[in-house]
Amino acid sequence: MKKSTMSAAAKREIRALRKKPDSEVDFSDIPFQDPSDPKIALKWANAVIGKHYRPIKTVVSVRVDNDVLAWLKSKGEGHLTRINAILRSAMLADLER
Repeated sequence: MKKSTMSAAAKREIRALRKKPDSEVDFSDIPFQDPSDPKIALKWANAVIGKHYRPIKTVVSVRVDNDVLAWLKSKGEGHLTRINAILRSAMLADLER
């Protein structure tokens, strides 16, 4: 298991922030970035959403057809990660409707 390098004070501050609604968090030190500004748009053109975001995972048991599992495994290691990616893609497509 990876040992945390974050101080106890920083952990307490993060826990306190998590309990606050966004309306009570002070974002005043973050400069506004107008997405319609061409310089800003260019700066963010290659940004990857979720690159450093690690969602909380929940262990579940799922029954998958044998042929589907064989196909997922045939792509190499990481078949569970691929299942999650396929489900996320379907979820995002559904949310965009």
